[in-house]
Amino acid sequence: MKKKEDFNRGLLIAFSIVLLITAGLNAYTVSSLSDSLGGSKVNFEGLDKVDVSTIANTGQAIAKIFPIDQIKTQEDAIALMIATGEPEYGNMLPISYDDPLTALSYLQKYYPTIKSEVQKDPELWQRYLNLATKPVGISCEFCCGVGPSGISKDGELLCGCSHNPAIQALTLWLIKNTDYTDAEILKEDLVWKTIWFPKDMIQLGLKASGGDIDLNALPSMVGGC
Repeated sequence: MKKKEDFNRGLLIAFSIVLLITAGLNAYTVSSLSDSLGGSKVNFEGLDKVDVSTIANTGQAIAKIFPIDQIKTQEDAIALMIATGEPEYGNMLPISYDDPLTALSYLQKYYPTIKSEVQKDPELWQRYLNLATKPVGISCEFCCGVGPSGISKDGELLCGCSHNPAIQALTLWLIKNTDYTDAEILKEDLVWKTIWFPKDMIQLGLKASGGDIDLNALPSMVGGC
């Protein structure tokens, strides 16, 4: 019996090590691709003209938020959609585009706190519900199939995997601590979603632009569920 327990414990440890290595390789792959292609240095102009209420899915969100006319190839999409360096709010929120795993872990743990803070302000909370319950892509749809909205109508998580509370925490924090418009908040959500789900998001970017879809060397997901 003890040998069986030791064997099972050994399998569990080995499996955990494999998961950590895989997550690290995924993050390294995205970072390497982004660095080699310059990363997103795009000046997102015209976001003040984007009507978020007209968006019906994540693909449409990408088409409205990103200048997809600049995308013809996978390399174009990576250079446009995968950001590098520090976000402009990085001095207030300790996350970096270059360290997606740490950002994922931080935001996931921060979610209950920032949710509670925003709920105390009915106006901010309603703004969050108005934005995040629409099918604009604020969710973990590619790992759990939850769809382009990750919360219910009353603001409860529809999926508890790490990516969903993380992207909700980012949305809540930006609503509370910046003067970003809904479109600017959605842009940041999509940027981080591309970092965490590069293969699916780049594919949607290519579809939206009519570019050649030939996805190589892109991990499906950075970080575990």
